[in-house]
Amino acid sequence: MQHQSTLAKLLVAAAVAGAFAAPAMAQTSVNVEGIVDVYAGSMKNSGDTGRISAVNSGGMSTSYIGFKGAEDLGGGLKANFTLGAFFRPDTGQGGRFGPTGADTLFARDANVGLSGNFGAVTLGRSISPVTLPVFLFNPLGDSFTFSPLVLHEAVPTNAWAATYAASDTGWSNTVRYTTKSFNGLTADLYYQFGEQASNASKKNFGGNLLYFNGPLSLTAAYHDVKVGNPVDNTATPSAMLTVGNVKAFEQKLWLLGAAYDFNIVKVYATYNQAKHDIDLKDKTAMLGLSVPTGGAGKVLAEIAQTRRTSSAFSEQRRTTYTIGYDYNLSKRTDAYAMLMNDKVSGNDSAASAGVGVRHKF
Repeated sequence: MQHQSTLAKLLVAAAVAGAFAAPAMAQTSVNVEGIVDVYAGSMKNSGDTGRISAVNSGGMSTSYIGFKGAEDLGGGLKANFTLGAFFRPDTGQGGRFGPTGADTLFARDANVGLSGNFGAVTLGRSISPVTLPVFLFNPLGDSFTFSPLVLHEAVPTNAWAATYAASDTGWSNTVRYTTKSFNGLTADLYYQFGEQASNASKKNFGGNLLYFNGPLSLTAAYHDVKVGNPVDNTATPSAMLTVGNVKAFEQKLWLLGAAYDFNIVKVYATYNQAKHDIDLKDKTAMLGLSVPTGGAGKVLAEIAQTRRTSSAFSEQRRTTYTIGYDYNLSKRTDAYAMLMNDKVSGNDSAASAGVGVRHKF
């Protein structure tokens, strides 16, 4: 891993130098951005053999450092790039969850593209088409620790194989087209190349619609993905969805979501279904609330339930709910406290609690 560490340091140095040089070039900009998020908590999922008390990374957001750049090419055309590297500030290691080396260097983002009056075309690694609405349409956002919806979709446990077992939350080797905004409506279309000469049919595709207009937000998303396509060494869920000894190698998933801000409370709701090339179906519903407390804080609450069905076994359910408080210490820094309960069919309920600080730069 020494070569990756050295490479990372060189890239950071080059990007920071570029950021300071940017003002001298009126048509070019490079920005450094990121999140540092650490929490202390006592964690246990339903089905775990024991409780873990620890200081961990990513209570509300996965920590990362990233670089964004744009160059004005004239005539309304711009060149854009994004690089994003996950890291764990509790240990100083790279990647999202471990072990070291499970993630590629820029597992969050690694892409370049062009934008203009036609919209934007991006080549490389980007957030997947269904993951983006999942993050945007729940009150706990992109929390892989406390958001029930994100946990059900993307985080496997001892007792539960995550729905996204067929795909990572980021897609490599992808062409992504994003439309311009039409009165608050945008669309993303994705095509991920499998890059397997022996099996040209192994590919992923999908898309989403996002609508934001005043207090109302709406979304619809779809993906058709195949397991292990491509094999890119990222921290994809390790537990493949199975029935008996038969693995699912393809998943078709659709999602609908809505949010409305009533000022005194913002309400979120999503529903999705995932079908597989074996006798297995997941149905997940989520309801969430964000309630301002009159100052810089807000109460956050979310519940999600997934029903897993197959003719090979009785219906399995996972129900998870979280309630917490998030307080903005400044425009860039917030402190939070969360309580979570998790229940999987055939296992006892398990409770988790954590307090943490998140800083955005």
